[in-house]
Amino acid sequence: MTTERSRRREVLDILRDAGSPLGVAEVAERLGVHANTARFHLDALTAEGAVDRTAEQPSGPGRPRTVYTPRPGMDRGGARGYRLLAQILLSRLASDGPAARENAARAGREWGRYLVDRPPPFQRLTGEEAAGRLTALLDDLDFAPRPDGDLIRLRHCPFLELAEEYGPLVCDVHLGLMQGALKELDAPIEADRLEPFAEPGACLTHLRRG
Repeated sequence: MTTERSRRREVLDILRDAGSPLGVAEVAERLGVHANTARFHLDALTAEGAVDRTAEQPSGPGRPRTVYTPRPGMDRGGARGYRLLAQILLSRLASDGPAARENAARAGREWGRYLVDRPPPFQRLTGEEAAGRLTALLDDLDFAPRPDGDLIRLRHCPFLELAEEYGPLVCDVHLGLMQGALKELDAPIEADRLEPFAEPGACLTHLRRG
């Protein structure tokens, strides 16, 4: 059975192959469907921003014809391969040898500084407030954190398969992210170390008072 998404991709391919704007009747004929069906998919593609709808300049009396043209750019439908991209980048990072782990941690620190929710100017956070902001950041990133004194349990790893494949590199990014966030907050605490899979179903982040 043809799905609506695949049918719209067919309509988009017809418009791209045409080389000039097409009307509803022309699309319907090339697709082999009723004009109302073609109009439905053209309207959907227009709403998605994949197609432009314009009125053709009239060559005589009567209403101008509505025509459709594809917008420049790649079709945004279809699958993504972000995990493969991450594997490619991590494999390149791993080839740096002894410097790989520090490079991974440095990247994490820079992103932690960028992502954390900073306080207003001249406001100094307490250790508890800084830990709260760090926990909120980890929650936004889907780590399912649970604070427990000087520990933060990470009950979910959003990069689990990559962590299992590349081990310390991914964990170094995680630790660096937390260290960078706390540094940006000018917090009186720091993320001292990360124990991967220290408990059944959790990694442990150890916080240390500065």
